[in-house]
Amino acid sequence: MLYHILYPLRDIWFGFNVFKYITFRASMAAVTSFLVCIIFGPVLINILKRFNAGQYVRKEHVEGLYDLHKHKEGTPTMGGVLILVAVVLSTLFWSKLNNDYVLLCLAGTVWLGGIGFMDDVLKLKNKSAKGIRALSKLLGQMCLAVIVGLFVLKNGNIGGDLYLPFVKNAVCNLGVFYILFSFIVIAGASNAVNLTDGLDGLATGCMVFVTLTYAAISYLTGHVEMSRYLQIFYLPGAGELAVFCAALAGASLGFLWFNSHPASVFMGDTGSLAMGGAIAIVSMLIKKEMLLIITGGVLVAEALSVILQVFYFKTFKKRLFLMSPIHHHFQIKGLHESKITVRFWIIAAILALVSIATLKVR
Repeated sequence: MLYHILYPLRDIWFGFNVFKYITFRASMAAVTSFLVCIIFGPVLINILKRFNAGQYVRKEHVEGLYDLHKHKEGTPTMGGVLILVAVVLSTLFWSKLNNDYVLLCLAGTVWLGGIGFMDDVLKLKNKSAKGIRALSKLLGQMCLAVIVGLFVLKNGNIGGDLYLPFVKNAVCNLGVFYILFSFIVIAGASNAVNLTDGLDGLATGCMVFVTLTYAAISYLTGHVEMSRYLQIFYLPGAGELAVFCAALAGASLGFLWFNSHPASVFMGDTGSLAMGGAIAIVSMLIKKEMLLIITGGVLVAEALSVILQVFYFKTFKKRLFLMSPIHHHFQIKGLHESKITVRFWIIAAILALVSIATLKVR
């Protein structure tokens, strides 16, 4: 919005030229979303407390884990609303609103945030960990995947090519099967963030590194000279996605201000589904879907631990981990919540650096 209002005034004052630069607008988007969270965070927390929107802690946890988490009972949840508001406002302020990629990401983020919001409301209403049915959640994710998949396939600049890290050229074209692939990416990413959101600040902190990484890659993907130099996929207009990703990063940091241990608020499904889905859509637009496995390695490990736990238990009738997701395994082993969280952040930071390195090491 500000670009369309102020950049045309550059002939009146040269200072307005700064709005031309994506790096400036991305930085301002991050700062804006951070400040929105910092300013309105206490307001939202008080509102959630007034409506008794408190977290429910499952009492059927493995012995000992409930004692570690019972102090979180009643802590306000659905804080993801704050993230959504911060990201939407910041992106609308600082991005070019005639960019279809940004608008698609915003729409997808709000859509998944809405699904998560309904899930959180039902959990609060039922006073249990049961929200909307898993099938209903998957159908909502599938509808978005079909729209995004068709958009990618119909866009002559993108297409259904699949790229792998450390490989220069596309390995194959998925064609119409890209729609199914879109569902796997969106559902996988959004649910992975949801599973990771089990310790104070864990998912939020990891998402800071993931979103910053994709902000940088989006900028490079939309820069004709940089993309040619690095020999990566080039998409005209993709640089604006850096503004959106920066807004996500700023909102994550702002929310982490209140979500760090001991958490004053939890993001709930409202935030986790929205953030995971948002970065999934960005990855599909800039053809870095498979890179999510590296960049979001912590999220992947969390989701994979649940899958392995279920498979192992059904096959051998015993647990592979003391509890899944895997952060609970380490908790039951005796590691303090903060130590687990910070170590996972460190791993996320290292994986972010590795992801950037794959752009050149190919």
